[in-house]
Amino acid sequence: MQSHEIDYEIIGKDIQVVEVELDRGETIVAEAGAMNWMEEDITFEAKMGDGTGDDGLMGKFLSAGKRALTGESLFMTHFSNTSNDKRRVAFAAPYPGHIIPIDLEQMGGELTCQKDAFLCAALGTELSIAFSKRLGAGFFGGEGFILQLLCGDGMAFIHAGGTVIQKELSNETLRIDTGCLVAFTSGITYNIERIKGLKSMFFGGEGLFLATLEGTGTVFLQSLPFSKLADRIIQQVPRRSS
Repeated sequence: MQSHEIDYEIIGKDIQVVEVELDRGETIVAEAGAMNWMEEDITFEAKMGDGTGDDGLMGKFLSAGKRALTGESLFMTHFSNTSNDKRRVAFAAPYPGHIIPIDLEQMGGELTCQKDAFLCAALGTELSIAFSKRLGAGFFGGEGFILQLLCGDGMAFIHAGGTVIQKELSNETLRIDTGCLVAFTSGITYNIERIKGLKSMFFGGEGLFLATLEGTGTVFLQSLPFSKLADRIIQQVPRRSS
């Protein structure tokens, strides 16, 4: 299914909102609870399945089952413009960071991202799951067994914590903290390697494993994964004395 063509504006610098402009009959699909505001004549409906909009009943159940494995809601919300005029609807992520606009056609038609990075996308974008092929990546990668896979030819929007860094690899290898990965294109392979040396492993402060990205393509990184932000907040929460 060809994706709907949508216009958009990203508002803000550090804690951003993406405002999408819809022509009559155009639809954007978003995670449940991501909407901030919408103009009149925008209707919304929670639907089971991915963002292609053309699944049969069995396809909807399969898509919902895949989303359940990632820990996401079984339903996605479809926002459509029923007016003859242009109408706008806005979305934001639940924690501080930046929104990355992705033209999937320019990215080769697909993008693999961490399971909670997806924010919204034009109707026609397929949301699926990509299983990590190696057990090391599944057990020790900060994102677990499953990464999300976005396929299509339209606009999609993903969210990253802190500052966003885009790197272009040309038959190269990049080693990163497992939580700092946001997304990568199809020419990149993802694996986990254990830090060498017991002293570095336990006292280096970088964890036991690093993510290894190899190949040719685009990689998006984040400077402040939500897991690190949450850890710092938890450390500052006062504890009751017994």
